[in-house]
Amino acid sequence: MLFVLYGSALWSQAETLRIATFNTELSRKGPGLLLRDTERGGDEQIAAVIAVIAETQPDILLLQGVDWDHNNLALKALEHKLALAGSPYPHLFAGQPNAGLATDLDLDGDGRLGGPGDSQGYGDYTGRAGMAVLSRYPLRVDELIDLTPLLWRDIPGATLPKHPNGSPFPSEQAQAIQRLSSTAHWALPVALGNGQRLALLCFQAAPPLFDGVEDRNGLRNADEIRLWQVFLDGQLATQNAPPPTKGFVIAGGANLDPTKGDGRRESIAQLLKDPRLQDPRPKSPQAGTETVDWGEGRHMRVDYLLPSAELQVAGAGVVWPDSASSPAANASRHRLVWVDLILD
Repeated sequence: MLFVLYGSALWSQAETLRIATFNTELSRKGPGLLLRDTERGGDEQIAAVIAVIAETQPDILLLQGVDWDHNNLALKALEHKLALAGSPYPHLFAGQPNAGLATDLDLDGDGRLGGPGDSQGYGDYTGRAGMAVLSRYPLRVDELIDLTPLLWRDIPGATLPKHPNGSPFPSEQAQAIQRLSSTAHWALPVALGNGQRLALLCFQAAPPLFDGVEDRNGLRNADEIRLWQVFLDGQLATQNAPPPTKGFVIAGGANLDPTKGDGRRESIAQLLKDPRLQDPRPKSPQAGTETVDWGEGRHMRVDYLLPSAELQVAGAGVVWPDSASSPAANASRHRLVWVDLILD
């Protein structure tokens, strides 16, 4: 496996490290149901997700769309199934997401309280559709930089939604508690050996849809994407550690294509052009760089792996199904995206 630079020297032996991101869409309709379905077996979607991961064999894997619970029981059950399939991950991390984190205010402006849109991130129960990291290398959770609690209005350059009359949408009180992350933003160091680190910058942004003329979700999506550039610039007042200057990978879902579809596409285009990053443009023979099938032929690129500029990419790909019976066709509308890194 690859030993990556994180502010210090390199290993002398060139090896490869496979990093992957996969929006599994495994979230269930209530708490505990993902654990139930994983443990009892027979769930075709879970089996397909496991098959895709086991076939691809990433060394470090970011999952989205997995329900969070306090003891990570569902995640541990999923990892157990992966180990039985020949793809063990001894190191796990999943923090509580903003998704489903209830508030007592009307955050989505629909005039009602207690709905899924009134949570810090859309969800009708705590932890719905969270994120998790599975790794074959130790995760330095004690050094985690968790940007998930950051208030939207506290991000430098934040663009907050407004009513047509210019007042805060949906209210000043709502904006005073509204977090930026719809799911989570983590900067998680991975210990790769001999003192080397890789910083995994993880996120899953809100879809820029399902709102009104105020464009709340579109604006939030854009700022969730832009947050990584603000972080790398060291501009966050709550940032208690310097950002990595090399040896990092941005991983996750932007819910935004740089060239098509709704949303403020310039935000992902600007991230892709950031000189501190490189875009290896993972592809599949079936669909090029597209990473999701929304149905009716609507394919888009919304899932990303963006290594820091100095890292060498040995290969990259998207696990797109080649038939309707392929595991990737039955696992999720999203496709697993992987990148292999190599250093001399």
